[in-house]
Amino acid sequence: MVHHTITRLPAEDFHDSVKGLAGLLADVVADGSSLGFLLPFDQDGAAAWWHTRLPAVSDGSLAVWIAHGPGGIVGTISLALEPKPNGRHRAEIVKLMVHRDARGQGLARALLATAEQAAAQAGVTLLLLDTVTGSAADHLYLAAGWTRYGIVPGYAVDPAGSPEDCSFHYKQLA
Repeated sequence: MVHHTITRLPAEDFHDSVKGLAGLLADVVADGSSLGFLLPFDQDGAAAWWHTRLPAVSDGSLAVWIAHGPGGIVGTISLALEPKPNGRHRAEIVKLMVHRDARGQGLARALLATAEQAAAQAGVTLLLLDTVTGSAADHLYLAAGWTRYGIVPGYAVDPAGSPEDCSFHYKQLA
């Protein structure tokens, strides 16, 4: 089994990591993952999207973790903190991605656990997320103790443009 190192990406290192993050995002979209992007989608489009995340990373409203393997960045997960005063107890898990060559090694579960632990340490007591119903991610979240609270038919389209049902999940940390 390959060893992966998971670290939180500090704002000052974000720009230098965009190329690796863009390669990861382009790979998972090309492999059919529904992450909000449509084909054709290339490394340049992925890098442009990641660059839009820098202000949130800089102001602390978005925490990004990356998993490094021998070939570079092979996984990521983000935690979006709620800025509204009445919602500071909650956050959203966004963009859990694992490169197709690094799947099946427990990396998604490790990234999820890392974000959950950081959320709890930040005083977050409620986590939310959404994912394609019946996907590997959907099964991962259920196995990791998340509760599905609804399914919306045709909520989003996959990278090829076909509508997919979306499952919404929550997890209470306290």
